Amino acid sequence: MRLLSKGSGLDLRRLVAVLAMASLVLGSGFGVWSQVQAQSGENTRYAAIVVDATTGEVLFARHADSRRYPASITKVMTLYLAFEALERGQVRLDDLLTVSPLAASQPPSKLGLAAGQTIRLDDAMRATAVRSANDMAVVIAEHIGGSEARFASMMTLKAQELGMTQTRYVNPNGLPDSRQLTSARDLAILARAVMRDYPQYYAYFGQHDWAFEGRGYRNTNGLLHSGDGYDGIKTGFTNASGYNLAASAVRDGRRLITIVLGGRSSATRNAHVAELMNTGFEVERRRAAGERIQVAQAFFEARGFGIGGPDTGAPVAYASLNGAPTTVDEDTGQGSNAVAYASVPAASVPQPTAVSNAPPAGYTRANPLPPATVERAEAVPARTTGSLTASLNSGVAGTTSSLNRNASTTTSRPPAAANTRPTTPARPAAERWSVQVGAFRDESVATEWLAEVNRRFRSQFSSAERNVASAAGWHRSRFTGMTEAAARAACEALDARRVTCMVVRPGG
Repeated sequence: MRLLSKGSGLDLRRLVAVLAMASLVLGSGFGVWSQVQAQSGENTRYAAIVVDATTGEVLFARHADSRRYPASITKVMTLYLAFEALERGQVRLDDLLTVSPLAASQPPSKLGLAAGQTIRLDDAMRATAVRSANDMAVVIAEHIGGSEARFASMMTLKAQELGMTQTRYVNPNGLPDSRQLTSARDLAILARAVMRDYPQYYAYFGQHDWAFEGRGYRNTNGLLHSGDGYDGIKTGFTNASGYNLAASAVRDGRRLITIVLGGRSSATRNAHVAELMNTGFEVERRRAAGERIQVAQAFFEARGFGIGGPDTGAPVAYASLNGAPTTVDEDTGQGSNAVAYASVPAASVPQPTAVSNAPPAGYTRANPLPPATVERAEAVPARTTGSLTASLNSGVAGTTSSLNRNASTTTSRPPAAANTRPTTPARPAAERWSVQVGAFRDESVATEWLAEVNRRFRSQFSSAERNVASAAGWHRSRFTGMTEAAARAACEALDARRVTCMVVRPGG
């Protein structure tokens, strides 16, 4: 049906969208709208869903069945299987778990225990839930499943049992792998399953802070610290996925679950989750007061959420601060040191038909093989170029960055071109000190990390030169041509922001 002439090109649906967005502007004031704007449909990583945890009713959905990268929300399934093993008596909270070389090699965020060290299962679970520790997720996986690969198969099978039709797992921590996919609806199913099946363990996802060996850790879910009924469950970030959050809150005796995937910063993602959650609770309050709201989705869309179809190009009401997207460290709330590791373009997120979620051959639900029957002393499996674990496996103590997020996938590329910068006069010995900020197996990753640190700490390295020193298969990211005082001051500044570095003497 057309409201205007054919030549106008406007149909009823588009006019409703325009009016809805106009109402947002007028209702919130032009001053607010200048700070918060709607993003366009170009953010193809975005997906969201709001679910009543008790009834399972979907109050709002946007791209909820489209496949997305889960990032660290993967760890919800890892802990679900840990809860299941505890309930069955297969493991105990005071079990001592030994950190394997594979677990110790995981890139940050991590607890950082060395291979051969031990940790109680309870502490490993808290590190996974609070710190989002990639190494501890692998420790748990190996303890319960015997190997990371077998545990990933268990995760996929459990997802199928729970009705997560778009989900496949290949690792327990969410580090980038193009085969590891899920959807917003599937993550909502998983969140409900945790609360329904293991309410006695759900508190792991709501712990605000956790201390281990004299060091305190703050939960990566910033909404937990805001009050307003939030009590779980998990954040996630890679460059390929964007900023993800599965959140749950209880107000007036009602619980809602909200999943948002593909946020452009942790701050705007949190704000969007809060707006969706507030709208969902408003629906619940109005219904309780006797108002007839049969289709909650229409209520959300009247507020500007989810306007337009996936192919219309109409705006999506997703709050984003003006200016370039920023990366915020979810531990500190400050600018993050996350590395732009050649992130996978958003348009390359696989579609539902691209991937099978079948587990490896020979593994069945009826014969999962208990941990006791699996050989534990196995070699670290080889990784494809789609996995960053191998390329980020730093072997120099004290040179990996303490980042609270997962790096994104790197694609296979030739080594970076040789430095073609014009020759500069040799610096005196007093100005040949360096600051090393990382050591990597992949030269392109070393170069990108160097550029990222320089971006975050321009004032500290304004007069330094960037250099990737390659030797014996390692590529060391260094700022060179500094005085000793400048190098030490720069390293202190990095350390204050939890970016590990080391000062290198001339000739070192």
